Amino acid sequence: MTIYGYVRVSTREQNEDRQLIALHEQGVAHKNIFMDKQSGKDFNRPQYKKLLRKIKRDDLLYIKSIDRLGRNYEEIQNQWRILTKEKACK
Repeated sequence: MTIYGYVRVSTREQNEDRQLIALHEQGVAHKNIFMDKQSGKDFNRPQYKKLLRKIKRDDLLYIKSIDRLGRNYEEIQNQWRILTKEKACK
């Protein structure tokens, strides 16, 4: 099992430290943290896509809060299904 973390801030000016500290406190290695600095309006984010390619069954993913995953509730639900069903079956 590998432990991953995902961090997102909406703009380059926003500070991601709070999220990074929380992930490190959970034992997430720096090399396993994926971070995007862009809007949560959709899931077309380079580091999030890279995370989806790496994560596999029995891995653990930490996200500080659900709004860091995205802003659109329907899209968050779709991504949740991908993470919990499609990735869990591989």
